[in-house]
Amino acid sequence: MSEPNQTAPTTAQTAAPSVAFITMGCAKNEVDSADMSAKLVDAGYRIEDDPEQADVVIVNTCSFIQAATEESIDAVLEASSYGNVASGKAKLVVAGCMPARYGADLESELAEASSFVPCSKEDDIVEVIDRMLAVSRDSFVEDSAASHRMAAPASAYVKISDGCDRFCAYCSIPYIRGRYHSFTADQIEADVADLVARGTREIVLIAQDTGRWGQDFDDPLTLAWLIDHLAKKFPATWFRVMYIQPTGVTDELIDAVAANDNVCDYFDVPFQHSNPTILAAMNRTGSAEEHLALIHRIRERIPNATIRTTLIAGFPGETDDQFEDLCSFVGECELDYIGVFAYSREEGTRAYRYDDQVDDDEKLERAQRLRDLADDVCTPRIAQRIGATMDVLVLGTEEDGQLYGRAQCQAPDVDGVTYVDAGTPGEFTTVRIDDTLMYEMEGSEVQ
Repeated sequence: MSEPNQTAPTTAQTAAPSVAFITMGCAKNEVDSADMSAKLVDAGYRIEDDPEQADVVIVNTCSFIQAATEESIDAVLEASSYGNVASGKAKLVVAGCMPARYGADLESELAEASSFVPCSKEDDIVEVIDRMLAVSRDSFVEDSAASHRMAAPASAYVKISDGCDRFCAYCSIPYIRGRYHSFTADQIEADVADLVARGTREIVLIAQDTGRWGQDFDDPLTLAWLIDHLAKKFPATWFRVMYIQPTGVTDELIDAVAANDNVCDYFDVPFQHSNPTILAAMNRTGSAEEHLALIHRIRERIPNATIRTTLIAGFPGETDDQFEDLCSFVGECELDYIGVFAYSREEGTRAYRYDDQVDDDEKLERAQRLRDLADDVCTPRIAQRIGATMDVLVLGTEEDGQLYGRAQCQAPDVDGVTYVDAGTPGEFTTVRIDDTLMYEMEGSEVQ
């Protein structure tokens, strides 16, 4: 006999409940959503594209900075207003960074959610949904096995580690994701093999700190070894590495990138600032001179390498002179892409308690000035690609039918796209770059 107010497990064959994901934030969250989806499908659940038609809606949240937290809360509240959720027919789950960062406080504030799943508990998503729905998966009609083998996207992310040990003064990631731990080479290779078998042509390796991969093993390995191994194992697949801290860009890594044509000559190296005093306050190392030397070292070995960085404007204590130092660095650095962020004061981080917080209006003004300067530096470098011949991974079509894709010099979501006049989505095509507009390129197929 079931306990009062509990639903007895179903026994008749029924259609499996459907689960929809709304994913906020960075690519690492996209990977987490994909992993949870795979676990649910393996357990017999169905994945629904339309959250308003699902039996369970999972909002995988981001909470890296306050703006991301606010966007995630808005997404949760919007999901709670969907007819299926508002009527009680569907359950709402809040997963990811917000539950990890705010814990029980979040549960008391978001009564709309039926369950909260922090990052550390995402592996248990099947048990969470089972318990919440009080269903017997033995009764599911087995109609979802094929969906697990559905075509994968042409470009996909693979996480190679999680967590972070750097404790940069502005960053909440170590408190959300925990200490750094590398995923095994076998696990990473299996993830890559699965995606390649289902049609993925580009693998983007990501982590909070990719350059540290393998150093925490009993028998340490390196990121250089990993990408060389994967590139040779999957020679028809592009590999791209993101989020390499400056100390992780070793000569061994540069040589591994140079030695493999299917590894994108692309270095995403977050410098964050150029002034050594500000970098020390951030609990980071480096200087403008060291950053410029690293850029030179990369291009000395790979002359056409694409280099991206991110910078923070308005960190606590940043003086006018130190900001001018940063602007001077941007003017000298000859980088291809520069992402600029105004400092976000995050409760729980060391910098939250710093004196000399920069005024919000001043932070925004500095960030915009830096963005404008970055455009002045970077867009002429993009224009220098006119006349070059490049392979482009065709990704799809715009609403007007225009084909687009990305070259090796363009990372997903951040560097623009290449518009092409011919090609098949999911395949490579070789084009001549005919024109550029800011960060976008246009190319015509080489016959």
